[in-house]
Amino acid sequence: MTIREAEKLLKRAYSNGNLTEDEKFELTEALTFLIEETHDPEYMMSLGGMYYEDRRFDLALKYYEMAAGYDYNVAYECLGYIWYYGRTGEVDYKKAFGYFSRAAEAGNVVAEYKLADMYKDGKYVEQDYDKYCRTIESLYPRMKHSDWLNDPLPEISMRLASIRREQGRIDEAIKLLLEARPFLAERIMYNPFFGDLNNMEWLIRDLYEMIECDMNDLKLYDLHYVLQTPHKVTFRHKNKGYEVESVEEDGSVAVRFGSKWYRSVKDFFADADIGGKRLVTIPFELYGFEVK
Repeated sequence: MTIREAEKLLKRAYSNGNLTEDEKFELTEALTFLIEETHDPEYMMSLGGMYYEDRRFDLALKYYEMAAGYDYNVAYECLGYIWYYGRTGEVDYKKAFGYFSRAAEAGNVVAEYKLADMYKDGKYVEQDYDKYCRTIESLYPRMKHSDWLNDPLPEISMRLASIRREQGRIDEAIKLLLEARPFLAERIMYNPFFGDLNNMEWLIRDLYEMIECDMNDLKLYDLHYVLQTPHKVTFRHKNKGYEVESVEEDGSVAVRFGSKWYRSVKDFFADADIGGKRLVTIPFELYGFEVK
């Protein structure tokens, strides 16, 4: 393999979006080769990100630390996440705070709101809710007109919506979530990362605590709300009909989609597919949702 061949493989893989296991293997091989040949921290971050998405956090840590050795800013953000959530088995808020601080000093917005979270919850630092609110308030204007899907507009909007709700400014909170929802859905469409799927679940939960779900105008992610109780919903894709049903079993809800069963609504959103395409990668192609 040459550097040119490896880069072409990367370009082809990234343009395809959702990768098969064979394509993931080829991409891993190409990135490993490029790291050895170029020592470019961007390739280290790409490989670390692949391992993180696959929940192989020990390998993600390895490549994030490798990129950090080249003073690559995003690596500090990712290392902060590793230690904040204890991805490798140990939570270390001191390390998380240090890495997030280092990234934030260079203007990393994600690191800034994660530091704010630490002040909100009093993790490693003394709890300071006012500082949390001030930080989120200052970050939103910087992100509100963003059209780059990797920008943390949904994450900041969700936090600001929670602040507005506590202030009694419900209409503003609802507007923030409604604006964040399609942005997050589009991001998931291109890369169904488990963290973004979790965020969408929380967004829908918070939204429908403030407004009533319109059962006559459902979209895919509304099923986070609808399927929490026993329901049967039909929808269409390319003029073909499909049915999803939630059933209560022993105090929890299982979901059937076609002939497949999923242990929970979360598992349904993580894995359900049509012809090998995960539903979350084609949300705007699904239509005609109807509760039966």
